[in-house]
Amino acid sequence: MPLLEGCSGNNVVSCEPSAASPLSAPAQPIVRARDPTVTDETDLDQKPSEGSLADGMRIIAEFVHTLPRKPGVYRMIATDGEVLYVGKAKSLRSRVAAYTQPTRLATRLMRMVSATATMEFAVTDSEAEALLLENNLIKRFRPRFNVLLRDDKSFPYIVIRRDTEWPQLAKHRGTREPANEYFGPFASATAVNRTLYALQRAFPLRSCSDGVFSTRTRPCLQYQIKRCTAPCVGRIEKPEYDAIVDDVRGFLGGRNREVQQALSQRMEQASAELEFEGAAVLRDRIRALAQIQSHQSIALPSIDEADIFAAHLEGGQICVQVFFLRAGQNLGNRAYFPSHGKELDEGQVLEAFIGQFYEARQAPRLILTSHEVGERELLESALALSAGHKVEIRQPKRGDQKDALDQAVTNAREALARRMAERGTQRQLLDGVARVFALDGPPERIEVYDNSHIQGTAPIGAMIVAGADGFLKNAYRKFNIKSEGAAGDDFAMMREVMSRRFGRALKENPDRDEDHWPDLVLIDGGQGQLEAARQVMSELGLDDIAMVGIAKGPDRDAGRERFFMPGKAPFALEPRDPVLYFLQRLRDEAHRFAIGTHRTRRAADITRSALDEVPGIGAGRKRALLNHFGSARAVAVATLDDIKTVPGISDALAQKIHDHFRGGR
Repeated sequence: MPLLEGCSGNNVVSCEPSAASPLSAPAQPIVRARDPTVTDETDLDQKPSEGSLADGMRIIAEFVHTLPRKPGVYRMIATDGEVLYVGKAKSLRSRVAAYTQPTRLATRLMRMVSATATMEFAVTDSEAEALLLENNLIKRFRPRFNVLLRDDKSFPYIVIRRDTEWPQLAKHRGTREPANEYFGPFASATAVNRTLYALQRAFPLRSCSDGVFSTRTRPCLQYQIKRCTAPCVGRIEKPEYDAIVDDVRGFLGGRNREVQQALSQRMEQASAELEFEGAAVLRDRIRALAQIQSHQSIALPSIDEADIFAAHLEGGQICVQVFFLRAGQNLGNRAYFPSHGKELDEGQVLEAFIGQFYEARQAPRLILTSHEVGERELLESALALSAGHKVEIRQPKRGDQKDALDQAVTNAREALARRMAERGTQRQLLDGVARVFALDGPPERIEVYDNSHIQGTAPIGAMIVAGADGFLKNAYRKFNIKSEGAAGDDFAMMREVMSRRFGRALKENPDRDEDHWPDLVLIDGGQGQLEAARQVMSELGLDDIAMVGIAKGPDRDAGRERFFMPGKAPFALEPRDPVLYFLQRLRDEAHRFAIGTHRTRRAADITRSALDEVPGIGAGRKRALLNHFGSARAVAVATLDDIKTVPGISDALAQKIHDHFRGGR
């Protein structure tokens, strides 16, 4: 049996089974997509039938005899190609053989073995590399029998852009450029926005884009409210501006006390010299810095860099709170609710969680955990291999670190309690929706559709999704209306949105056996919009999906909504019915998302320049033309000789620009 030998270093995460492997026909298994936000723990713990368990153990046993006693990763795969489980092993033969001993298997694992039709393997040079590969494959395939971290977003940073003459202070996500300085990560956009807002009050650096900065002729509103020093029009000297940049770097880099003391001394000196206006500015800066620190409920000044992982398990569910400490400051926290088997304790969940958490992120030098993590040394080695520096995982027993962890555990306990209460209420509401609309059972996935435009301009369609866990924002979708003549026609827009959404879904999953099919479709609109959507669904052969239109009542009063269903008379709910409030929330969320998406598109359309339509004009040449002429309109009326004088514009390109605005004359 061919195995993947020598997978190590940077290529360990790209190891795939050989195309000639008899273990599976395709090198890339067909993976049934799952919604990681919806799990059925009860189903995972049902007793398997003895016959299917025996079949699964027999299949696994056939592989055991040919496996090496080397570290590696194994995948358990179902008949339809779904990856059921990804595991690592110090010895592939010994680890896989354990699945052939039913007395040692938990109920969940027995069910997994019963569903196994084949397996795939990858050999690595070390167990640490196997752990890295395991986490990579878990993130890729999202197997339902693994502990799953529900997280698909990168963390935001604050960046000081040094690739420009006048450094800029801004929020950043994505790839980091070596020339710039980054501080973070922050746990959420709210945390970074709050800090950035206070920093701009304390350190008035420019926050505008290079395009805006280069075209300013007078100070903007930010200067008027004292959140910028207007370097764009020369209101501050370069050395003074650079000194503010150094203060920002010092504060974010951990020298916050030093920076505050320096500002206090400068304020006292200015006051002594009767420069009260300058002293007031410095006073406001000191207050802004104090505001940043006042939000830090957990702080460890003695630690330069650490992440805290605190877990609380109750009722078969777990919450993991992650706190980010950088330069002794708390950069916020985020709560996670990973799916897991009921037989796992906090330490086992944390072990899997931490490995997946740092699969695409660099681990800090210190990680504090509320519970003892199994295979701690192995996890440390794997994280160090990925991060390029030593990583220590510690469970403190006393001192300020233990106090910080206790506070983090309290956060986890409270977050889990809120979630369990919300889920209980949510389930009752979904039961109510099923009752009101005569559904077969409570809907697991509700999709709500709305359109937005202003007299036909910038038309968009929007879809939001809700389920037992509330709003599933990673499943939201927007649709830029493309059909000619559809803009401004609500019925035509709805037909296009439904055709694109469900036509693509049928193309990608004709068997409709995946989890991203809705049980209920809500249309924000009355009989006309509902009928437009129903016609599309009928043409696609999707008449079995329940559809409801929700329209505001007379004078568009909330609370007097009317509901429309195919083949039924319109009806309303009692004004104080909790289900009515729930449906209003769904409708309002769809409306909010549609309006926000429309505004974003309209703003992008407004900022488009006539120069964007000229072939061969990129961002650099566009900037050169605008800097030279001041506006696209001035370029349009400029003579050919004037255009030729712009740096970077060749004679041929100047002729093309001139002809474009003159209609080729």
